[in-house]
Amino acid sequence: MSTASDYRFSFGPWNIHEGADPFGPPVRPTVEFRRKLDVYKQLGFDAVQLHDDDAVTGLDNKTWNTVQQEAKELRAALDSAGLVAEFVAPRLWEDERGVDGGYTANDAGCRQWAIERSKKAIDIAHLMGTDLIVLWLAREGTYLRESKCAAQAYNYIIDAINEMLDYNPWVRIAIEPKPNEPMDQAYVPTIGHALAIAERTSAPHRVGGLIETAHAQLAGLDASDEMAFALGAGKLWSVHLNDQNGLKYDQDKSFGSVDLRGAFNQVRVLESAQYSETGCYIGLDVKAMRTERGPMAYRHLANSKATFEMLVEKARSFPEEQASELIKSRDYESLDQLVISHLLGQPVSTKQKSHCNATQVA
Repeated sequence: MSTASDYRFSFGPWNIHEGADPFGPPVRPTVEFRRKLDVYKQLGFDAVQLHDDDAVTGLDNKTWNTVQQEAKELRAALDSAGLVAEFVAPRLWEDERGVDGGYTANDAGCRQWAIERSKKAIDIAHLMGTDLIVLWLAREGTYLRESKCAAQAYNYIIDAINEMLDYNPWVRIAIEPKPNEPMDQAYVPTIGHALAIAERTSAPHRVGGLIETAHAQLAGLDASDEMAFALGAGKLWSVHLNDQNGLKYDQDKSFGSVDLRGAFNQVRVLESAQYSETGCYIGLDVKAMRTERGPMAYRHLANSKATFEMLVEKARSFPEEQASELIKSRDYESLDQLVISHLLGQPVSTKQKSHCNATQVA
């Protein structure tokens, strides 16, 4: 019988951080990157999510020989720790050339820089032993609608992806949509946009998606529905699970810490699609609360993984036959209570007599 341990987990080095935010300085000491690798295995994770400059710092200012050497050294360190790289993502948004977007910048020179940087990320991914590139299109959007032509911007994104696909025939590209932040309006706000773009590329079968819980919520959408959409197309190649308290900034709260029922439905969708058998990872993109002291700043990762595994068991033990009977009879009030009771560990009989004698209206 399969268990929750059938899933493979990953997180990024940015999930262990100093606690600085736009309104305050760091509150915890820096943890050296290689030290974080020890934490991965201690917490039961299998893979590392990497930006290109996580793998090779300052790569724009290094020769290709140096880039190769440092990437190979990191891969050896991962091998030694029993880890692999899940993906590599080009980090375009922290360079001044990406201030107006990378692929969609109005400046042609900046657009070309973004493409060349992405090709470097592909080379680094190859050295790290992964074929997956993730595109978080952070600044591919606008502060002012009038500053860019949206139709042209989408064409620029497609052109950039096509150059990446042509550059290396084995690479796969997963687009991670987000509706806003750091830009007011992003050009790829949902997985529907991402997969529509995929179909317009030169190799649609090599372009899919990564869905983050909070990003879907910030678009006013249900993350489990977004996942189901991508799963139905066979294009959900990773997830970033976390949680969100309202339509605010991207909070990256521990998975299930705000909306436990929403978290349950995400797990249930993944379970129904047998996601654990695809070889794809459960990525956690969560941040410790700023109040956490250094020695405790890993608990958000352990807690998120534990919550996911508990919800896997809840999904697998869900009374599907009872639910089917209620769905068939369109008794959604009882179905609602069935879900709540199951999450609270309280069995409910579907044969409860109704206290309402009112005539049912079709």
